[in-house]
Amino acid sequence: MNKKCLPANDQGHALQVAVRAIGNSKGVVIPKIILEQSGIEGVVEMSVEGEKIILSKPKQAVRKQWSQDAKGIAQAGEDELVLGEFGNEEDKDWVW
Repeated sequence: MNKKCLPANDQGHALQVAVRAIGNSKGVVIPKIILEQSGIEGVVEMSVEGEKIILSKPKQAVRKQWSQDAKGIAQAGEDELVLGEFGNEEDKDWVW
């Protein structure tokens, strides 16, 4: 059997799970057997292909390139504040 098409249960049928309200969003509980078959844990990448929601292991660690990207932005002179400096009236005595 193709590893990409492993059955979700012992009978070889896909499992059905309920879409539930979670705050202002919706979500599903991923059964243990699905997680075991996929090897997914922690952070996932989410995409949509047609009518399918695809969860997959991230291709690289989150924030892995942030340091290098920030240096490149600064060297290009594109690191100015978008909103500018601002604060609250009560903050005037604070030393930053």
